[in-house]
This record gives sequence, structure tokens and C-alpha cells, in this order.
Amino acid sequence: MQKTVSPARAIEGVITLPGDKSISHRYAMLGAIAEGTTAISNYSTGADCQSTLGAVAALGAGIERADGVIKIHGGELRAAKGDIDAGNSGSTIRMLSGILAAQRFDSRIGGDESLSRRPMQRILTPLREMGASIEAREGKFPPLTIHGRALEAIDYTLPVASAQVKSCILLAGLFARGDTVVREPVRTRDHTEIALKEFGAEIETNARVITLQGGAKLEGREVFVPGDLSSAAFFLAAAMLVPGANLLIHGVGLNPTRSALLDFLAGMGAQIKVVDVQQTSGELVGDLRVRHSKISGGVIEGAMSAALIDEIPALAVLGAASENGLTVRDAAELRVKETDRIATLEKNFRRMGIAIETTADGLHLPGKQQFHAARIDPEGDHRIAMAFSIAALAADGECVIEGAEAADVSFPEFFATLHQIAG
Repeated sequence: MQKTVSPARAIEGVITLPGDKSISHRYAMLGAIAEGTTAISNYSTGADCQSTLGAVAALGAGIERADGVIKIHGGELRAAKGDIDAGNSGSTIRMLSGILAAQRFDSRIGGDESLSRRPMQRILTPLREMGASIEAREGKFPPLTIHGRALEAIDYTLPVASAQVKSCILLAGLFARGDTVVREPVRTRDHTEIALKEFGAEIETNARVITLQGGAKLEGREVFVPGDLSSAAFFLAAAMLVPGANLLIHGVGLNPTRSALLDFLAGMGAQIKVVDVQQTSGELVGDLRVRHSKISGGVIEGAMSAALIDEIPALAVLGAASENGLTVRDAAELRVKETDRIATLEKNFRRMGIAIETTADGLHLPGKQQFHAARIDPEGDHRIAMAFSIAALAADGECVIEGAEAADVSFPEFFATLHQIAG
């Protein structure tokens, strides 16, 4: 599917975003293993999160959809009748594997062609240390064949900061004997820790050390998913790029482990105000008002790279238009996302006439550049499709986004929302 995006004369209005993808995954998995019923309001409409619902349904969880609420009737899982399909979702396969490793049955979980190219060693190593028996294609790729068995708790230091790997270990730790300890090199998003506590697990966080008691009996909950801050990043960027913009984004998740985005944008000169902040289901939620801003540019490196890994495509667009440009370092994780995002950013920026230098773990975009009309190929990557749609708003002519349906992975309403605010 192609989408044509024209230069925007204005960005204005009030929008509400789909539920946070990261939180939705976690609530669905915990709801499936908790006793009783979990009711999830504002669950993500993205294809990845629908893959998680399909996966837990295949494992015996009852799923009901009514009036915008997902009800999950959980308890003891049972063996799926066939392969479990994670679709395009790395979150689904990585986190659910932690749960599957501890069950009393065997499972085989895989996904689409893109997911089948994504390496899984980072979860295989700690799960095997816990006693898991897992086979992978060529030793590292999906599909994974998981032979469920009793697990032992471990004290594990993550070699690379990853919220998905941390979550996989903690979910396995729910079923393990003893206390599971995960040590992070830098702090990553803590949605799993918050959700586990909400569902009744005994979990403590001290600096970057998380300790979970095994054997917890989780209970179903009524929970609300805030709007997705990673999805908000694209519209924040759009408003900052277009002169005269004035946009309100309602009900966005403001978890402190995700607020690095807002901190970084403020450092670039963004005119963003956070209003009406409240807490729900353990997560902070608020409204964001953003106006057109003069953007200075900046450097993303070290712990900031891990914190902003999903937002870098949108920030790269801002960087090219900024006064001083953008440099990204220490972001090798971009190479193993839905695409090699460093390479895909480079190809499509060059199509738009944008100068860019890339390295093994990052990129540099000089500032004060003009986006030119082009045909964009996101190569099936949702964040690339959305990022270059935002760049198109500031281009000198119409841009065509090939394979625009890639946005459905996280944000099926993206182009309708873009049309709403840009006309």
C-alpha cells in the first residue's frame, strides 16, 4: 500500500494515541497467567500487540473484546495445538519465551520472515542458565522449540541494556525456585516491574538491581494502558518542524524511564508543556502541548542511546532539520530491529537529498538540511515508515511512502491521525 504525504501548511488540533505497545504486551501476558479476569482498557491496536493476544489465546487464555476493553480469563496455561505465531513482534517472542520455558509442556514459537532473522541469543543464554531447554534455528534464530521444565532462579547481569531481555528473565523468574536478580548496566523502561507489582508479585528495585521472589500467585486486575509515548514522538516531531504548529496530545504515558525523550527534546529547544499529570495502574499519565520550535540539535550516546532506541528514527528527522545536526553513538541495537535501521535511515535520507554519515553503531546528520520529495521504502519497518512520513511534511513536494501498511505493526491509525492534524 502506498501513501502520499504532502507538505503541511499547519499542524494543529487535539489527538489521542493508541495504548502503549510495551505496556499492552505485558498486561496481556500477565493477565494470561494470573488467576481470574484481567480487564485492559485502551489496549494497543497495533499488530504486534494483537500477536500477543493471539499467542496467549493459543495457550488457553480466554479473550473477550467489548466496548474498547480486552478481558483475559487467565490461570494455568496449556500446550498450543500448533506453532505459536508471534508475527513481527520481537517483544512477543522474547518475553513470552520466559513464561513458556517454565511450563509443563513443550512449545514452538516463531513469526514472520522479518522476525525469523532477529537473533535470540540474549534470551537464550540467561534462560538456559535457569535450566531451560530451548532449540533455535542455526542456534540463534526463530522459530524456538521450548521444552518446558522446572527453573532455578539466577543472579544475572545484562551484558547489554535491554528491557525485553530483562522482562524475559523476570517472567521466567515468576516460576523459578528462589529469588531472581537482574542487574542492568543502565536503567531501562520498568513497565514489567510496575505491572508485576500491580498483579501481586513481590518485586524490589534498588538502583539498577531488580529482585523478584519466585512462586508468586498473580491475580487478575482492571488496568488502563496510557497513550504510547513512542508513537507520540512522531507527532511531537511534526509539530516542532512545521511553523505555527500548536498540538495537544492527550493521555500519554509519562513513565520516568521513558521521559528521556522529553528531556532530550527540551534540550534541543522543544516547546513542550506537560499538563494534567495523574497516576493510573502504577503508571504516570498526562497531556503534552507542543508548538513549533527552533531546534538546536544534539548528541545521543551511552545510556541515552538505550533509553531512546525506539525514538531515534523520529529524532533523526528532527536532527537533519536542526541548527547543529544530530549525532548518535552506542546504538548498535538499531542494526537488529525490524530492519537494520541505521542502513534503512541512510538509504531513505539519501533519497530525500539529506547528507548522512553512518558507523557500526550510529550516525551523524548535519543540520540545516532541506527535505526533498522522494519515494520512501521503509522495508517493512513501522518506525521508518512513520518517521519519513513526518519528514515529508517539511519536504519541497509530495512524498510517496511505499509499503505504508508497515505502520500497522504499532499504530494502524497513524495516517488517519496525521491527516487529522495536517489536513
